[in-house]
Amino acid sequence: MTSPDELLALARDIALEAGELARRRREEGVTVAATKSALADIVTEADREVEALIRARLDAARPGDAFLGEESGADGREADITWVVDPIDGTVNYAYGLPEWAVSIAAVAGSADPAEWEALAGVVYCPATGDVFAASREGGAWLGERRIRTNAEVGPAGGLIATGFGYDPATHAAALDQLARVMPIARDIRRAGAASLDLAAVAAGRHDAYYERGLNPWDHAAGALLVAEAGGIVSGAPGDRPGKAMTIAASPGIYDRLVEVLDF
Repeated sequence: MTSPDELLALARDIALEAGELARRRREEGVTVAATKSALADIVTEADREVEALIRARLDAARPGDAFLGEESGADGREADITWVVDPIDGTVNYAYGLPEWAVSIAAVAGSADPAEWEALAGVVYCPATGDVFAASREGGAWLGERRIRTNAEVGPAGGLIATGFGYDPATHAAALDQLARVMPIARDIRRAGAASLDLAAVAAGRHDAYYERGLNPWDHAAGALLVAEAGGIVSGAPGDRPGKAMTIAASPGIYDRLVEVLDF
């Protein structure tokens, strides 16, 4: 079986190429191709083009592997390795010209179901900043050539906690109630608009914690591995794993308090 480090090297190369394509398309002008779950949940032509590039590169390098992408879904293959891809995480940011968007590519052992897979390698690449976050199973988490760790302690002022809000207006009242419970343990709140980058920020110690409801597998596949390999704790629901009902990633110093106040 291919080692996690070999999978990581492939993911990194493809993510860099895909990010450059997305950056060029952003400079040329963004065209909204469609909406998905809600009017605010957009898809650009670049999302589709970048995912097609990633899929073509993976098919060429590893034709027997399975694929799950945000734009094209699962290919239905049964394989030892599945690639889980978000071609442009933070599409609304991308469309508005904000820098918080990323290419996220993960290789997992097993099916496209997060309840069943084991993440082996993951890359989150932010072209606007040049940050390349990478992790492999038992190989640590890295920002470029520097190994990263979650924060060791959270001081009395509380943690810097990131979150996000779904596109469905029916969920917003509950999300705001939840945020009110989090505020007493928070130094401050951040809302960047790209789950992969929020997770990477926890891994790098830029945030102390992150939580959000409504994430899809491609939103957290690479980022959750980054946090775990950086010494953080990752959980959620269903099944105490990142999922639609909840995703939590935190440094050990604040994890228990965050879980208690979220009460999900």
